[in-house]
Amino acid sequence: MVVRNLLTLVGVIFLVTACNVPKHLTSQQQKNPFSWSNASVYFLLTDRFYNADKSNDFSHPKTPAPYRGYMGGDIKGITQKMNDGYFDKLGIDAIWMTPLVENITEGVDEGTGFSYGFHGYWTKDWTKIDTRLGTEKDVKDMVEAAHKKGIRILMDAVINHTGPVTPSDTQWPDDWVRTGPKCTYKGYTSTITCTLVDNLPDVKTESTQEVQLPPHLIAKWKQEGRYEKEVAELDAFFIRTGYPRRPYYYIVKWLTDLIRKYGIDGFRVDTVKHTEEDVWKTLYEESVKAFDEWKKANPSDLQHNQPFFMMGEVYNYNIGSGRDFNFGDKTVDYFANGFDALINFDFKYDATKSSDEIFAKYGPLLQGPLKGKTIMNYVSSHDDGSPFDKLRTKTYESATKLMLTPGIAQIYYGDETARSLNVDASGDATLRSFMNWEDISKSETKDLLTHWQKLGSFRKKHISVGAGTHRQLARDIFSRSYTDGKISDDVVIALDQPKGIKTIPVSTIFKDGQKLMDHYSGVATTVKNGSAAINSVYNIVLLKAIR
Repeated sequence: MVVRNLLTLVGVIFLVTACNVPKHLTSQQQKNPFSWSNASVYFLLTDRFYNADKSNDFSHPKTPAPYRGYMGGDIKGITQKMNDGYFDKLGIDAIWMTPLVENITEGVDEGTGFSYGFHGYWTKDWTKIDTRLGTEKDVKDMVEAAHKKGIRILMDAVINHTGPVTPSDTQWPDDWVRTGPKCTYKGYTSTITCTLVDNLPDVKTESTQEVQLPPHLIAKWKQEGRYEKEVAELDAFFIRTGYPRRPYYYIVKWLTDLIRKYGIDGFRVDTVKHTEEDVWKTLYEESVKAFDEWKKANPSDLQHNQPFFMMGEVYNYNIGSGRDFNFGDKTVDYFANGFDALINFDFKYDATKSSDEIFAKYGPLLQGPLKGKTIMNYVSSHDDGSPFDKLRTKTYESATKLMLTPGIAQIYYGDETARSLNVDASGDATLRSFMNWEDISKSETKDLLTHWQKLGSFRKKHISVGAGTHRQLARDIFSRSYTDGKISDDVVIALDQPKGIKTIPVSTIFKDGQKLMDHYSGVATTVKNGSAAINSVYNIVLLKAIR
């Protein structure tokens, strides 16, 4: 491909790793110490990824608008691709999926076409897994399969709103939710005590009034034969914590139960800026307790020595803001209120710049104002109508810049296979086509997928790529260095090198006589006069020391 010739990368790696890790981990997991700051996260819409269980496919009572109904993807589909090694080959550290809790059954007309809650953000019942996606056993099997492979599971957490009101689904009481006014974003209050859109009830997270269970949940739980159990657990929660029975405390309890029950490793929190920051601090504190309980009950699991992780979607937050998000009349430090990371909405714009410019910006910010925290970069997502490469004409460039930029890298399902982001559908549905598995047999898609896989596996093996200190050495040549206790990882990366023989200065990392291997081509070389030469047909080279 022509776009492929625009990109070149040479990486020179020296890695000496000794790390205190659980004895049960595989030798490969011990060699590659994990840091969320260097994580490669695969984000998928469960319903749009892979259909492994036809028995839970949903029959729509009313025909939805294009790409606005259920298409059959399920939890078993994620597990199957996990077991097939798909995520291993991509170097994936964590999988983030849209909410799995039960969504409304009926569809609604949301202005861009008649829609169902296939995306998972229209909650009906936080205490139940949506049967259109799978069962509780399916979730347990998925998490177990992920942990065996050293992959973490992030679940989407929503507290800000319920699902839309329909005749048979949700009728939340007035002391739980508001149905107006719509948000105007003229300050802190008009961003929080308001509804995002019409008919999307906003949970009254600011309310100090104690509330009873909504009648529709009581009736539902009684019909399902679990009312007494759910009430007993709620009573125990409120007695243990001493929290008042305000709306959001109920939801915190229900969300943290997912951690206790399944052992999920973190939350990606939805619509963060639309809720008071104290809500998220409470969610984090209770999540940590729940995760500790799960780890004590599962001492041999991969995640035993890992803390709970929480990442937030603060819409329009960008890395240049440092720790503060400005509402105009108030600034909030969400990192001080439970968040280890925030999604960076600037990367899609920064990706239009040269790699040198991107890395020179991100490195100092992550090692300065954001030290100890991190951000997640992306080139496309489920609700971003202006991604970096909507027409998929810069797929190789997308991979190289995303996977080599400091911070977390979010691969949106199909970035690695050029899945269309421009199907014939209205609004954000155009971004949510079904995963294009049928294209992987095509040579062009295979080549692209291989490119993502090589970058992803390189990043997974070298913690300094995302978590290290960035230093510019020359034009298109830079280093990354990471040291933490016994873990040491130093990297030199060079871009825009020619095909054929490539000679890279490596004296800052390697000594003469050191044997190196190119991860990308498999070609070996030896350092001479402070340089490494690789002769390959590729314009990308990833060098590592042969120990």
